[in-house]
Amino acid sequence: MKKFKYKRFPGDTIVVPMLIGVVLNSFVPQALQIGGFFTGMVNGTSALVGVFLLFLGATIDVKSTPRAIKIGAVIIVTKVALSVILGLAVAFLFGDNFLGLSSLAIISAISVANNALYSGITAQYGDDSEKGAVAITSLSVGPTVTMIALSSAGLASISVWAIVGSILPLIIGIVLGNCSPWFKQTLSAGVTPSIITVGFALGCGMSIQQLFQGGLSGILLGLVTVFVVGFITICADKLTGGSGIAGASISSTAASGVSNPGALAAVDPSYAAIAPIATAQVAASVIITSFLTPVLTSLVVKYNARRAGAKAGQDGVAQGANA
Repeated sequence: MKKFKYKRFPGDTIVVPMLIGVVLNSFVPQALQIGGFFTGMVNGTSALVGVFLLFLGATIDVKSTPRAIKIGAVIIVTKVALSVILGLAVAFLFGDNFLGLSSLAIISAISVANNALYSGITAQYGDDSEKGAVAITSLSVGPTVTMIALSSAGLASISVWAIVGSILPLIIGIVLGNCSPWFKQTLSAGVTPSIITVGFALGCGMSIQQLFQGGLSGILLGLVTVFVVGFITICADKLTGGSGIAGASISSTAASGVSNPGALAAVDPSYAAIAPIATAQVAASVIITSFLTPVLTSLVVKYNARRAGAKAGQDGVAQGANA
C-alpha cells in the first residue's frame, strides 16, 4: 500500500465510490443483489441520504455576526432563486430538455453549493464576515429546494409531508449540534463516511452508458453554474455592499447535490427514468465547479486589487493637486 499513490481531486469523496458502483452495476449487476445488508445498503439510498443530512446538520453553526448573516443570505438566496428560474424556464420553454439538461438536474446542481470549498476559498481571500457566511449558506443542502420548486410548479407530485420529511433530518442535526458539543463532534465525524456510502449506492443505480450521456451536458451545467450564476451572485454581493468574493466563492455545486435526483425519484416515481442521467450531470458539475470556482474568485480578487490601486492613484493625484 505504500507504493500505491492516489492523487486526490475536488469531489472525489463521492465521485470515486460512485464510479465503483457504476462499474459493478454495468458488468456484474447480479453481485449487487446478493442479499443481506450489502443489497440493503445498495437499495437504501433514501435512508443513507437521511443519515447524511442528519450528520451535516450537526456541522451548521447558527451563531453568526449580522454582516455574515447578510452576506450569506444574499448570495445563497440569489443562487437558489436562479436555480429555480433557470430550471423552470427549461421545463416550460424547452420541454424540459435544454441541450440534454432537465429542470431536475439544473435545480439539483445549482441550488446547493460546496460549503467546504467556500470555506477554503474565503479563508484565503475573504474577511471574517465572508468566512462566517458559511453558517447561512450551509442551510441550502439536500433535495428540499428541488422538491418544493418542481412540486409548486406542478411538475412533480410530492406531498407536503414528504417535503417536511426531507428537511427534518437536517433540522434535527442542527438542533443536536448546537445544543450539545458532544453531539456536534460525534455527528460531524460521520459526514465524509456517509458521503462515500451515498456515492457508492448512487453509482449502483447507474450504468456506464448513462454516465457518458450525462458527460457533456454535465460539463455545460458546471460552466453555467460558475460563470452565469456566479456572475449574478457576484453582482448581488457587490450591490449589497460586499466585495464580490463571497458571491464568487459560492458558485459551485455541492457533492451532496448528486443525491438530489435520486431522492426526488424516491418520492415521485415519474422521475425514475431521468434520475440516473441527472445524477451523472450533477456529478460532472461537482467536478467542474470545484476547479473553476477558485479561478473565478481569484479573478474577482485581482479585479478588486486593480480597482483599489487605481482609486489610490487617483486620490494621490488629487491630493497633489490640492497641495
